[in-house]
Amino acid sequence: MSRILAPFAALLALALALPAQAGVKEEAKAADAARVLAEIMRIPETAVPEKMFAEAHAIAVIPDVVKAGLVIGGRGGKGLVSVRSPDGTWSNPSFIKLGGGSFGFQAGVQSADVILVFRSQRGVDNIVNGKFTLGADASVAAGPVGRSAQASTDEQLKAEIYSYSRARGLFAGVALDGTVLRIDHKANQAVYGRNTTPRAIFEGRTAAAPGAVVDFRDRLEENTVKQ
Repeated sequence: MSRILAPFAALLALALALPAQAGVKEEAKAADAARVLAEIMRIPETAVPEKMFAEAHAIAVIPDVVKAGLVIGGRGGKGLVSVRSPDGTWSNPSFIKLGGGSFGFQAGVQSADVILVFRSQRGVDNIVNGKFTLGADASVAAGPVGRSAQASTDEQLKAEIYSYSRARGLFAGVALDGTVLRIDHKANQAVYGRNTTPRAIFEGRTAAAPGAVVDFRDRLEENTVKQ
């Protein structure tokens, strides 16, 4: 009997070991996103203005977005998005995918890190719903950059989402009209557990997040000036 049960026991042991391995790629992506955020915000003269962070409803960071043809499967990238909680802190992040549309990177650039700043609750609602198109379901514009943009008034900042890119050491606003943003449910489940929803993640009703994912949230806290 023991010989008959042995293969089943081995399979069970393997199944139990899988969750420990799940989320490895996602943790690496979270670490990349936290690094990108830290590097960009290190130089105030060329960073996302503090005003944008202070008034944001959500922030998304997508490292290594591919513009065209360098990677099988086409253009796009994966990253994370956190939303601001009612108490003003940042939520645990959901994993997201960015793809399709037109990536307005500078001439000759094939990949770049992308940051999206959501300035309306409708943008957050779109995220929770799982999928939407920038420029169609929510207005998007290239964001202002650096300390010189701190004086921008609310009348000047009318878009719901402002977009930025970094490539070849340069940081600037970027056009992303027609680009589709969607929740990466598979990545979320690898990190937070089965049947995890974006709303549950944003409301803190999931399993504890791994260190790299928490670090991304902490980077947002560090770079947000409380109003």
